[in-house]
Amino acid sequence: MNIDFSGKVVLVAGGTGGLGKAVSLAFLGEGALVAVTYRKEEEYAALRSAATHHASALEGHRVDVTDESAAAAVVSSVLARHGRLDAVVNTIGGYAGGIKLWDLETKVLDTMLSLNLRSGFTLARAVLPAMLKQGRGSFVNVAAKAAFDHGAGAAAYAASKAAAVALIDSLAADTKGTGVRVNSILPSIIDTQANRNAMPSADFAAWPKPDEIAQVILFLCSAMASTIHGAAIPVYGNS
Repeated sequence: MNIDFSGKVVLVAGGTGGLGKAVSLAFLGEGALVAVTYRKEEEYAALRSAATHHASALEGHRVDVTDESAAAAVVSSVLARHGRLDAVVNTIGGYAGGIKLWDLETKVLDTMLSLNLRSGFTLARAVLPAMLKQGRGSFVNVAAKAAFDHGAGAAAYAASKAAAVALIDSLAADTKGTGVRVNSILPSIIDTQANRNAMPSADFAAWPKPDEIAQVILFLCSAMASTIHGAAIPVYGNS
């Protein structure tokens, strides 16, 4: 995609994971300075290695952004260092499934709500005041097809993703006319190694690839998508 992010500053939460890594590399490839949050040092090292000659435009923050103070601190750090924040992409999430609701442990629901809902909440609270002050910016939250396709055995996951879409939809209404754009994307099962390991008999060809989803996110964060606000974009692949 011929989109130029030169001079732009982007924060990718969970930017070293299966999808986050592809998103981070896509922004780096288009000239952005990319700050990522991560939890595992080995994943950040792998991202820096994959970034090759773009690694100088990459910075890492080892934080848990489901912690409100940690999310605020990383946003403040990026703003203090660079004086701007043009886009924030939240790729943090988790999955729990295959368990009927009456057998589901409460701690599983709490984990799904933390990873899939609270992460977007804390990031939005941290970054929106700065974006509103700038009068511009793009916030993209990664939800899931399961937000609308509520399958058996996935109550906690589906509920957390549906809530995430509602959160961002309401935030879009809050920010209407401010110059700040807020959108969700809805991937189906993403073709990552972790998902292949979990479902070895699945048809991997039907799953959307991280690089393909990253291109959708690039577009949504670009000036080319200036009229897209409050959308939930399906990225289902051929599944």
